[in-house]
Amino acid sequence: MGLVIAFWVLAVLAILSALGVVLLRNVFRASLSLVLCFLAVAGLYITLSADFLAAVQVLVYVGAISVLIILAIMMTRNVPQGNPSNKLAIPVFIVAAAFLAVMVYAVTGTAWPVSTQPPLEPTTAALAIKLFGEGGFILPVEIAAVLLLAAVLGAIVVAREK
Repeated sequence: MGLVIAFWVLAVLAILSALGVVLLRNVFRASLSLVLCFLAVAGLYITLSADFLAAVQVLVYVGAISVLIILAIMMTRNVPQGNPSNKLAIPVFIVAAAFLAVMVYAVTGTAWPVSTQPPLEPTTAALAIKLFGEGGFILPVEIAAVLLLAAVLGAIVVAREK
């Protein structure tokens, strides 16, 4: 019962933070809302016993993509100004509503097979053995982390004012 409650709380949090991404005028706050949405989706994966997908969600999206977006926003000027109003808001709303209708029809019209059996074993143990076990790939992971740190520092040096 607690898992079902956690699922619905995370689902509502993901939807609200996704709405925050779209509706907030401040780009920096919208990107922070995107980080919250990514974390909520990772939590949803955990409640669905998809540990590997949750780990990938946190590593790739929260750890890399979100940091990249926030770094790009912080290196640009006029961030508090926000986005100007768009003349295509009504046509985009119509297209989005049509897309939503098609998605709702597809989701409700599909017979989704549901398994009553939980996964037999966690999915993260095999990944941990491959990465950190004997003959694993820890060195490439560490090299990639150092290269990303060097790229971030280089971007800061290039973008700073003289």
